[in-house]
Amino acid sequence: MAAAKIKKGDHVVILSGKDKGKTGTVTKVLPKEGKLVVEGVNIITRHKKPTQMDPNGGLGKREAPLFASKVALADPKDGKPTRVRFETVDGKKVRVATRTGEKIDG
Repeated sequence: MAAAKIKKGDHVVILSGKDKGKTGTVTKVLPKEGKLVVEGVNIITRHKKPTQMDPNGGLGKREAPLFASKVALADPKDGKPTRVRFETVDGKKVRVATRTGEKIDG
């Protein structure tokens, strides 16, 4: 699953859908569902019922989860979409961008 290679705080590029080409930071990862939430992407509108705390109610906008297969990690060098591979460096497992071989922090 692609979600294992993408973590919270990673900078990603959207590959398909209405937000194709947009970039953002992963704010939440849902590995059981294979989804993740990206900041500023896949915005949905929810109707809010008036309550004592919010007597006006109205429309609320928030980010909805999207499938991990629709996003790719942004290459640290040039920001283009890249796949991720794992390498062992000094006995530690490190994520590496496939396009440029650049180490991914995180």
